[in-house]
Amino acid sequence: MGRSRVLVAALASLSLVLGAAGSAQAKAGLPPVVSHVPTREKVVFITVDDGWTHDPAAARILLEKRVLAALFLLPGATSYDTGYFTRLTEEGRASVENHTVNHPDLTTLDAAGKDAEVCGAGEQLHAAFGRTPKLLRPPYGAVNDEVRLAAKACGVKALITWTHDFTTWGGTPPTPRLAAGDIVLLHFTPTLAADLQRALDAARAAGLKPAALMPHLKAAGVLQAGVL
Repeated sequence: MGRSRVLVAALASLSLVLGAAGSAQAKAGLPPVVSHVPTREKVVFITVDDGWTHDPAAARILLEKRVLAALFLLPGATSYDTGYFTRLTEEGRASVENHTVNHPDLTTLDAAGKDAEVCGAGEQLHAAFGRTPKLLRPPYGAVNDEVRLAAKACGVKALITWTHDFTTWGGTPPTPRLAAGDIVLLHFTPTLAADLQRALDAARAAGLKPAALMPHLKAAGVLQAGVL
């Protein structure tokens, strides 16, 4: 674990409790938390979390339809079959992003714990896929300024939550009407193929196409402005 990263995060976290002036100063330059991308383009963003179930049917949809998607992966979920994901990134149009090491609520951890989870996952994913993720999905969508500070110390450019969750958790959820810039949340579960198809059908019905997150975050000025 990098001591310098922990020290930076700890000192920055301390400034958050020094009053309004200190808090305002600490927030300057923090990576944004994004649940919807402000854009007029007819695009939607497909994101898939965790990685425990390696369903060939879901992979086939992503590959054959060349779906642009961000995969927020847990290193442990990819390590026993890394090839499943390298095929998606090398033959398809998917990118690998950070979802921590052990999927904790980051708001409950101290600076060292946040560093181990966020930087640790980035390092492991870089070793497996040859690229350090620049986007972080905080588990459960749990985020505060201390999490953002820790993420920044780990090189994260934006924390990505979601607009709509299309995952089947016990029963098929209602399908929302998607709008331009929405972020769709899915999970690598046994229902991913059906959930993904439902999301793609909803996007098509709204006249939207899946797009890559990072270029649109930049185009929207979100990364530079640091908007929530």
